[in-house]
Amino acid sequence: MESKGLSQTDSESPVDYGSGEVGPIIHIDPVKEAACRKKFDKYVVPVSVIFLVLSTLDRNNLGNARVFGFDHDLGLHGGQFGNIQTLSSVSTVLFEVPWVMAVKRWGAKKSIGTAFVLWSILTLGTAFIHTYAQAIVIRMLLNAAEAGLAQGFAFLFSTIYPRELAGKRIMTTNLAQCISGAFGGLFAYAIQTMGSRNGLAAWRWLFIIEFLITIVICGVGLFFLPSEVESAWFLNEEEKETMRLKKQRDFMIRGAEKLDPKWIKIALKDPFVWLLGIAFFTSSVAINGFGVFLPTIIAGLGFASLRVNYMTIPVYVLGAISLVIQVYYSDKLRRRGAFIVGCCVPVAVGYLMCVGTPNPNVGYAGMFVLVIGLYPISTLAVTWIATNLSPDSKRAFGMPFAYSIANISNLVSSQLYPSQQGPRYIQGNAVSAGLTVVAGFLYGSCWLLLKRRNAKKAKLIAEGATTNGLEGDMSLDSMYIL
Repeated sequence: MESKGLSQTDSESPVDYGSGEVGPIIHIDPVKEAACRKKFDKYVVPVSVIFLVLSTLDRNNLGNARVFGFDHDLGLHGGQFGNIQTLSSVSTVLFEVPWVMAVKRWGAKKSIGTAFVLWSILTLGTAFIHTYAQAIVIRMLLNAAEAGLAQGFAFLFSTIYPRELAGKRIMTTNLAQCISGAFGGLFAYAIQTMGSRNGLAAWRWLFIIEFLITIVICGVGLFFLPSEVESAWFLNEEEKETMRLKKQRDFMIRGAEKLDPKWIKIALKDPFVWLLGIAFFTSSVAINGFGVFLPTIIAGLGFASLRVNYMTIPVYVLGAISLVIQVYYSDKLRRRGAFIVGCCVPVAVGYLMCVGTPNPNVGYAGMFVLVIGLYPISTLAVTWIATNLSPDSKRAFGMPFAYSIANISNLVSSQLYPSQQGPRYIQGNAVSAGLTVVAGFLYGSCWLLLKRRNAKKAKLIAEGATTNGLEGDMSLDSMYIL
């Protein structure tokens, strides 16, 4: 149900019930609405990138700390380091939904600000742990604090931007991973060259310096986040009125501000939520494995550690370029499923290249093939569910719930890539390739499910029906983006 006469550009996006933009009820000048979006692009989207880059560094640099003597200083042995990572992942799974619901209830500034303060303190706390038990506690708490950050921003963007423009903003999560992956190792290497200072080992300084950088940069960035979208400090009075009108216009689909518990039950009964969550799980094993395998295959070429860090950069750069291009065209064409299924092909091929030959040069080339599809899959999966579920109460639960299912993959990946199977990791790469193929079929099933729902709605509308007795995205007022 799209209003006529509006093009699909960023300044004049289509108005449709599915995105919650019910044009016939309240008319808003598309030029004024586009001007508001540009301000959110200027003040909020860059902040999301900064927050996500720094939180990813704070969370992932435990692997770099291990190189600096983390295991030795804490007396870790056997699979204890893996246990720390596994239990931390459990915290992520458990706390994603509560954090996104907090963003829905109290707004981005309060919720994300609270998470920022907590994860910063816990990053600093990591520098002063001395036992295995302390490491487990502090890292579980850190992951709990950061759990809903990416999904919180995704939810925020889904309330600001129409469906065909949201993907370009939600991709900040994976852009942050590319930036962190490309330069995190170099940052850690620079800290390593400091050696021990003032009685503290280099790995402890890694977390102290990360804390200082995070608390300053994110502390400034926090002031840019609005308490409420409709009263953002960077909007003038006319723009605030535009966003208030948008909120009223969106009410039919977005629903009331207060979380309605009935939508939790509805989300749990929606096959799309479960199917996409399981598909996301199978494709996420490949993403997690990539982070482990990339530096290892390059190290297998016989280069020194600093050279290894340099050689990861072009892989991540290609991944970022592919991500931007594919998400842009996915938004432009209003298509998710076809892009996601297509991206599964290079991921599977890249892993199979590593399995098929012991030649490390082929393995390195496989990483370039693999990364073409790796990051767009997760970005488009999140965008697909974030922009199709409505009202906000259903989205606030269903989106992070599906993401939590996907994050169970961290537990699988930690077992697929044991260090003794390096540098080729035949088992891990073979399983990652196989699960990616499975993911392709599951994402295709998601597309078929939504296409069938749209067809049923279109048939009822053609027969003159005005309602099918359902609410939210299941109603006749909403057509799914495929």
